[in-house]
Amino acid sequence: MQTKLDWAPGPNVRVLGAERDGDRWMISAVGPEGGSCPGCGKPSKRRHSRYFRHLQDLPVQGAAVTVKLRMNRWRCTNGDCERRTFVDQPSESVLPFARQTGRIAELVHLFGHGVGGKPGERLLKRLGMAVSDDTILRQLKRRVAARCGAATVRVAGIDDWSWRKGCSYGTIVVDLERRVVVDVLADRSASGTADWLRAHPEVEIISRDRSGLYAQGGREGAPQARQIADRFHLFQNLRESIEAQLSRVDRPTGRALLPLSKGEDDIAATIVSSSRGQSDVAEHRKLTRQARRRSRQAILITSEPCVTLEPLFAILRMRRGLVRAASENG
Repeated sequence: MQTKLDWAPGPNVRVLGAERDGDRWMISAVGPEGGSCPGCGKPSKRRHSRYFRHLQDLPVQGAAVTVKLRMNRWRCTNGDCERRTFVDQPSESVLPFARQTGRIAELVHLFGHGVGGKPGERLLKRLGMAVSDDTILRQLKRRVAARCGAATVRVAGIDDWSWRKGCSYGTIVVDLERRVVVDVLADRSASGTADWLRAHPEVEIISRDRSGLYAQGGREGAPQARQIADRFHLFQNLRESIEAQLSRVDRPTGRALLPLSKGEDDIAATIVSSSRGQSDVAEHRKLTRQARRRSRQAILITSEPCVTLEPLFAILRMRRGLVRAASENG
């Protein structure tokens, strides 16, 4: 057995030895020889019992390392203290009930945050640190809960989250002021969003997409909050408005864009059902028909001096089928 002092997981841990056990290293270590009662703060060296903890540590040359740490349970010598026994933790690198050292837990968190659960599991196993994807996700949630537990969310960004693209979706909630993910909901529904907002009455502003589900969830769960559209969906609205306006102009390079008549969402259906919305849609379709008629007339005028249709393809830059159909119908 060879002593390796540099393999100690913490400053108050004394390494007794290191030996090779198959494809891994087993490090024998012992905790501090005394402690202070967390209840009254009185130091004590009266040992009550001993027990062992097996901690996963950083690998050595690709081989896994396990620290067999012997811990001591002490008796409190203060008669007025409510505690009779206690265990003094050696350092912050060895947390209570943990099965990993602090330095490997930090690596697990970084890998999970960078690549995710399953990819992180494969990479860590390749590096000699066998950790399941569930452990990686629990480590991420533990860090987020410790960091965001006492923080309040004033501006919440709500959007859909793809658990599996095309199959199942959830809801992600982001604190837009601190730019951190607050929570991930299991489903994408108005009731789930409303329940989360009721549990966080401090929300003042809700930034969401144009989905009617999140609008309804915001009205039910946080009626006092102001709902706004985020920047991405504002630019999307601008792009669709520009496309709608351009579809009313003569388009010699193709057909005019027609508005959707089926499959519209709840918000669009509400707008169309109103009298003003119906007049706007009717005017848009009228202008579209006029633009299409002018485009067809331009084809007929251009085709009069042409003996064949081949020059029209280059002049109008249209598909052959469209030019041929327009000339035959004219």
